[in-house]
Amino acid sequence: MKIALITENSQAAKNGVIHDALTTVVEPLGHEVFNYGMYTAQDEASLTYVMNGLLTGILLNSKAADFVVTGCGTGMGSMLACNAMPGVFCGLVIDPTDAFLFGQINDGNAISMPYAKGFGWAAELNLQDCYRKIFENEGGQGYPKERAEIMATNRGILKDFKAAATKDMLSVLESVDQDLLKSAIAGERFAEYFYPNSQDEEISAYLRSL
Repeated sequence: MKIALITENSQAAKNGVIHDALTTVVEPLGHEVFNYGMYTAQDEASLTYVMNGLLTGILLNSKAADFVVTGCGTGMGSMLACNAMPGVFCGLVIDPTDAFLFGQINDGNAISMPYAKGFGWAAELNLQDCYRKIFENEGGQGYPKERAEIMATNRGILKDFKAAATKDMLSVLESVDQDLLKSAIAGERFAEYFYPNSQDEEISAYLRSL
């Protein structure tokens, strides 16, 4: 699985801690992490939580990533921005129980976490425990198990509902504020990571044209 990490400007100083916790858990499981930044609070390319959502939409809809780990101070802003994008199903994960239930019930493709609120002593251990609950278990198995079938049905309904309620990603890219879009893909490693992994030529071509 290709897992993208995105950190917004207010929490950029914690990117190293988050990245280390994520790779510690998922690399032994055979997954690959692509750190799209921000890497430090001084990065020239600055990401807001709104840009987190836009970048998440780009990565998932192009299949440059299979899963996105993002967040902000509370986790809520990034979650809302992610869920505004077509094809993105992002859960707010604060503790390992959230992570487990989101994976088993909702089986989404992105999580948003709070990196300021409640981020205290041993925060990196909580991050690792959350990532384990997401990535060590096969998603969508249901909880409790006897409700697995109805949960799968509801996920399908939600997917169809979102597809009817949102534009396709290329239309989003064409209609969104272009300066905002340019800023969202201005990270120093975006081109290095994105273009070799993208499986959508139309999205790739449009972003290159910017």
